[in-house]
Amino acid sequence: MSTDFWSPLRLSIEIAFVAGIIASIAGILIGKWMATHDFKGKLVLETALLLPLVLPPTVVGFLLIVIFGKNSMLGDSIIWLFDQPIMFTWWAAVIASTIVAFPLMYQSAKTGFASVDRDIENAARVDGANEWEVFLYVSIPLALKALVAGGVLSFTRALGEFGATLMFAGNIPGKTQTTPLAIYMAIDSGNMTLAWTWVLCMIAISFLLLLTIHILKV
Repeated sequence: MSTDFWSPLRLSIEIAFVAGIIASIAGILIGKWMATHDFKGKLVLETALLLPLVLPPTVVGFLLIVIFGKNSMLGDSIIWLFDQPIMFTWWAAVIASTIVAFPLMYQSAKTGFASVDRDIENAARVDGANEWEVFLYVSIPLALKALVAGGVLSFTRALGEFGATLMFAGNIPGKTQTTPLAIYMAIDSGNMTLAWTWVLCMIAISFLLLLTIHILKV
């Protein structure tokens, strides 16, 4: 296979891996907090956190352009710090993938932490454990199956991200052209053999990841 064939696959895995880690960390921390705290407006906040799951990818991409574009305060700050905009870069693809993958990790983490027996956590506190130790050595191990499931699902979702990435990161070969974008371009150019090869690779990777969840009985 040529380098051009492997480049989108490599980029997809790299971007999904980094996005999955960021989404997992954010999902675990926010999921834990939301599972153990009640406050006014919680339902509204939780709905907002889950919005990327149901919004059209083009809407997510548009909002990212507005937030990180040159005309925004955040976009100007990034240009001032790094001397270049974040749009149409590798990191733009990571951000887009993280946003769409986060709700799956968050929901799994929240469900997992909500199922943890509070008496066990309180017993650890009575034995002298601080909140960080309770979180690391009690809460996470007890919610581990849900966290693993959320991590795998968020990685798989990031791997297949298309619309938001296309709008925010562009379709630059070797830089932001992930496999879903490459498949689209292959179909558009009439190269169905190449498109099918990439499609089968994505199906195989996604199938193995989901199969892993079932094997581990997560």
